[in-house]
Amino acid sequence: MQVQAEHIIASYLRPQPHTVLHDLSFAVKDREVVGVTGPSGCGKSTLLHILAGLHSDYSGTVLLDGSIPDPKVHTIALVQQQYGLLPWFPVKKNILLPSKIRHAQTDCELFDEVCHVMELGHLLERYPHQLSGGQRQRVALARAFCRKPQLLLLDEAFSALDIATAERCRKLFRELWQRSPVTTVMVSHNPEEIEQLCSQTLVIAGSPGRIVSVVDGHIKAGELRRILTTLEEDEH
Repeated sequence: MQVQAEHIIASYLRPQPHTVLHDLSFAVKDREVVGVTGPSGCGKSTLLHILAGLHSDYSGTVLLDGSIPDPKVHTIALVQQQYGLLPWFPVKKNILLPSKIRHAQTDCELFDEVCHVMELGHLLERYPHQLSGGQRQRVALARAFCRKPQLLLLDEAFSALDIATAERCRKLFRELWQRSPVTTVMVSHNPEEIEQLCSQTLVIAGSPGRIVSVVDGHIKAGELRRILTTLEEDEH
């Protein structure tokens, strides 16, 4: 899936009307992983919600393969920091929930492959409260990939994990993505994470948020860290 955004201006009406994104334009190629980073509060999560079709109060143009984002038309998976697992369902049912909601037939081969790569085979009957943070994140990623998404959105998906667990989850994610490539936009504050996973990086800053830098190709973590440090110093 290709993503094309032109001159996006996004607002919220509550608690008071305010603009969170101003004049964003960018493109994401099919099966590309694009990182979105920048200081807190610059509208990164709002951008993901627009791409997911969950936030409609914006002007400008957003097209997914030439049409406006619509969860009823496009298969879009959003993985957030808090996992979004249903506590009353065991792991297996949480992973298969999107298929059940859509009344779609389960792809058993894909399910088995995803659970194998994410090392979840021994956890399928456990409930979310019985899992560690890393295990919950792997379940959330497995659920996303089992949907066969056209567009995968990651909102600080690894940020709540300790360093070792986050690194392991990123490694498993990369392995699964290489088996089933999908257009991906990921929000992250972690320069190492972006260096490892992304082939293009959008740096957003300010209030309202604007794109201040677009880096094509893999950016080195040190270079990105210097950019972010400069932006934070400028804001203060």
